[in-house]
Amino acid sequence: MKTIKIKLIALLALIAFVSISCNNDDDDSSQQPQTIVSIAKANPNLTSLVAALEKADLATTLNTSGYYTVFAPTNTAFSVFLTANGYANLNAVPVPALKEILLNHVLITKVKSTEITTGYVKTLSKRSASSSNTISMYLEKGSGVDINGGKTNGGATVTTADVEASNGIIHIVDGVIRLPTIVNHAVANKNFTTLVAALTFNPSSGFAGILSGTASSPFTVFAPTNAAFTSFLTETGFSGLAAIPANVLETTLKYHVVAGANVQSTALTNGQVVSTFAGQNFTIGLTGGAKITDASDRVSNIVATDVQCANGIIHVIDKVLLPNF
Repeated sequence: MKTIKIKLIALLALIAFVSISCNNDDDDSSQQPQTIVSIAKANPNLTSLVAALEKADLATTLNTSGYYTVFAPTNTAFSVFLTANGYANLNAVPVPALKEILLNHVLITKVKSTEITTGYVKTLSKRSASSSNTISMYLEKGSGVDINGGKTNGGATVTTADVEASNGIIHIVDGVIRLPTIVNHAVANKNFTTLVAALTFNPSSGFAGILSGTASSPFTVFAPTNAAFTSFLTETGFSGLAAIPANVLETTLKYHVVAGANVQSTALTNGQVVSTFAGQNFTIGLTGGAKITDASDRVSNIVATDVQCANGIIHVIDKVLLPNF
C-alpha cells in the first residue's frame, strides 16, 4: 500500500509539472513579438496608419518576414497631414502618392534608437518610377531623434522609440514625413545653415522657391558646407553674406546647380564638363578622389554624395565654387 501511495504522489507531481510547463509555454508564446502590422492594428493611435497601409497595399509587405524600421505617424499626425494638403480623408489621397509617402517612413533594416547616429539613411521611397536611387532621410540624434528637421520642415520627431516587432522595429513619430525637397534637406542639416541663409537672403530672387518646387526639376546641387562659406568669405574679402552684391551672390549660387538632371555620383566621369544654371561650366575630376575645378581654376573636393531628394540630388563640397563675373 505504501508503494502504491508513493507512486501516486509521484504521478500527481509529474502531472503538475507538465501542466505548469505547458502554461509557461503558452505565456511565452503570447509574449512573442508580433509583426509590425499586427502591433499597429492593436494600437488605437495608429488606426490611420493601418488604413493607409492597407489602401496602398503595403500591409502585406510589412506583415512578412524580414527586418524593417518603421517611423509610424499617429492618427493626429495623419489628420494634420490631410488638412495641410487639402485632402478630405485618406480615400482622397491618390494611391501612388500615398504609397511613396508611406515608403518614405520605412528603412529596410532594423535600427534601434540606441543605434541611430546623426546622418543620412535611405528609405524605400523613390523619386520616380524610373529612379534607382531611393529618397534620403536625415536623422539627427540629440536628446531625442529628429527626422528631416522635425515637423516644421516637413519631418517629424520620435515620441515613442523601440517598439519591438518580430520583423523589425517601430518608432512612433509626431508627423507624416513628406518627401523632402532640396531645400528641406538643406534646412534639416545644420552643416548647411549658411547655404540656407544665402538661398533665402534675397527673397526677390525666388531661388529658394525654385529649389523647393518641381519646375525645371530635377536639380543636381553641389552644396557647400558652413566651413566652405567661411573660407569663401575670407578668400574674397567679404565681411558676410550681406556684403556680397546681390547679383554676385545669385550667380554664385546658380553656379552650384544643374537644372533638369538628377546626376548620381556614379554618372560623374573624369574630365566631364558640367553646364550649370548660371550658364557657366565647371569640370569634374576623379583622380585622387572626386573634385570640381571651377571657372577660376580653384579645386573643390566632393566630400559626400547622393543625398536624394524628391526634386533632385545633393552632393556636398568643401569649397564655394567661384564663377566668372
